[in-house]
This record gives sequence, C-alpha cells and structure tokens, in this order.
Amino acid sequence: MPEAPNQADVEEYGAPPQITPEGLGDYLDVMSKSVFQSGMSWKVVAAKWDTTREAFHDFDVERVASMSEAEVDALAQDTRVIRNRRKLNAVVSNAARLLELDAEHDGFRNYLQSQDDFDATVKMMKKDFKFLGDMGTYVMLYVVGEPVPSHDDWTASQEERRSKQASRSRK
Repeated sequence: MPEAPNQADVEEYGAPPQITPEGLGDYLDVMSKSVFQSGMSWKVVAAKWDTTREAFHDFDVERVASMSEAEVDALAQDTRVIRNRRKLNAVVSNAARLLELDAEHDGFRNYLQSQDDFDATVKMMKKDFKFLGDMGTYVMLYVVGEPVPSHDDWTASQEERRSKQASRSRK
C-alpha cells in the first residue's frame, strides 16, 4: 500500500491540481499516475510523466487496453517510463477494466458515484483495479473532482484503522 506523502512533500508540493475529466483517457491518466506512484517518489513519477503519457498513447483507453504483450515488453525496456513490469501490466489491465465499467454503468463517473460513501468507493476501486491502494485511490478521486474527506480527516482515519489492525494482530 502506498504511503501518504510526508509533511515535507505536502508542504513543498501541496495538493495535486484537480481536473474535470473530459473522457476515459483523463481517468486513466490520473489512475495510472497513482499506480506508478505506489511505493515511488512522487518526484520520479512527475519527472517521467510526460514521456510516460507519450509511451501509453496519450492514455487513449482503447489503444492502451489493446496493447500486446510484445508492446508491454518493449515498454519494460523503455527508459522514458518507470520500467516496473507489474505496473505496466496494471495500466493495460486498468484500461480494459475502465472500458468495461464505463459500459456497465453508462459512464465511468456513474461507476464512481455508485456507492453510498467514500470508504465503499475506495473498497470497490481497490477490488476493481490493479495497484490502487488507499492513498492512490484517495488522490485519484480528489484529482477527478469526486467527494473525498479532508486530508487531515482521511489521514486520521487511516492511522486509526492501522492501529486497530495492529491491536488485532497482537491478540
């Protein structure tokens, strides 16, 4: 699970800019950035993001979903991207899943809004997409303009959840 940014990063970079998604490609772009940021420095991902976007055909969802194993193999050797094969495969898989959910829910935004609350939405997305943890899902939902708790409230709830899990594991 990706760790929340440390206080120095939050102070230096602030919250990521929000967008109004104009199509599935915008969702895939934001989601993929969260995938690559899992366990990585945000600075590394940001430095490679323009060339990552280029390598993934500007996040054309249908084109990415149809990428062959040979194309993913080539990306795994491409210095323009973070060459983690599991993350590269996750982007391709997530593109296919975006298309499925978009069709099933008559729009991906309808899928995002199909749950009663934020926690249920996070749980659903972690189940439906690869390499999306709590932090990545929180950031993605924030960036695409979906309702999320304040960062302070969310961080406190994450700490409380981890504390409860630690208490249970000691018993």
